[in-house]
Amino acid sequence: ALPLRRNVQSQVAFAGGEMSQSFDHQVAAAETDFRAKLDEGPKRLRWSTVPVQIGDKAPNIELDVASGGRTSIATFWAERPLVIMFWRHFGCGCGMDRAQRLSTERPAYAEVGANVVIVGQGEPARAVEYARKYEIVEPILCDPTYSAYEAYGVLEGTRAQLVFDAPDEYLRGEESAWLGLIESRRGAGRPLVDNPWQLPAEFVIDTTGVIRLAYRYQYCDDFPDHRVLLSAVKEAQWVVG
Repeated sequence: ALPLRRNVQSQVAFAGGEMSQSFDHQVAAAETDFRAKLDEGPKRLRWSTVPVQIGDKAPNIELDVASGGRTSIATFWAERPLVIMFWRHFGCGCGMDRAQRLSTERPAYAEVGANVVIVGQGEPARAVEYARKYEIVEPILCDPTYSAYEAYGVLEGTRAQLVFDAPDEYLRGEESAWLGLIESRRGAGRPLVDNPWQLPAEFVIDTTGVIRLAYRYQYCDDFPDHRVLLSAVKEAQWVVG
């Protein structure tokens, strides 16, 4: 069942503003992917090479934009410093919390002249619905094949990092507990989708494409203080001039 999810992006075609691939099918495929990856366990727990860090050129990956079209990440740092936020998955509670925090931080990012972009695992149709549901106005770039996640060195996490606040049966990986959670989330309209092991990250990139801040979460809701992001944006502007 796993290849179904990875083929969804190539099967989606826009014609007259309508998608040939049904939204429900995408959600079902993403749920299948969640279950498959849950059974497999995390794979990317260590860097095989030194990941990009402060002072490095940011990887310029081309991705689909949820609102339509395809673009490179560099488009968003060409004229203004960029805050790029790598989301966990669209069924995760920490994503809801990050969206809420972002709504309060948004004016501050605008005030310092930063662009803010989100990278998510979901295909465009699911990303659009997610943005509508959680009132996200920032562009969402779609990375269901993890090309940007991997290029930026954003790792997966262990159960200790992702379900540390849940009962021990989740930490032990007991199937009955996880199946119950999957069913309850689906019933609540928040199906568990995509890669359950993916950790988030946030970066600040200046207008020359150099990374000024690299913040990789150590656990799922390890949110950075937005003042650090703002300071990195200001520093980027002063350094570049």
